[in-house]
Amino acid sequence: MDQPIEFFSEDIDFELNNPAQVSEWIAEVIERHGQELSGLTYIFCSDDYLHQINVDYLDHDTLTDIITFNNADFDGIIEGDIFISVDRVRDNAQDHGTDFEDELHRVIIHGVLHLLGFNDKTEEEETLMHKEEDSSLSLRRF
Repeated sequence: MDQPIEFFSEDIDFELNNPAQVSEWIAEVIERHGQELSGLTYIFCSDDYLHQINVDYLDHDTLTDIITFNNADFDGIIEGDIFISVDRVRDNAQDHGTDFEDELHRVIIHGVLHLLGFNDKTEEEETLMHKEEDSSLSLRRF
């Protein structure tokens, strides 16, 4: 079954490993939270590209690993654009002593969790977000 999830890259040469399996995993996480997947677009990019989006759209002059835009018109529907800096993910994986692909999957699902209503502004929210990330990562079968 085709999932309404697309993966693109902007200003870098990057291809996601196992896109069909990653899509199935993302859809499963969304379904487990009782929401309906309408459409997701992932855009993998560089630090510079994502920094400019951060400045232009969010008025934040900082580097980040992910920016999530919620495009859903209704509650219970998941639709959005998720921009991920491959440069940040690579640096974060090295800083945390983890595998690049594991860190990438954590960031991929982090964006979905934001669309599902999870936040990470406070310490309590951040703790819950990490718990949900870990729970979601444990569902991977690839």
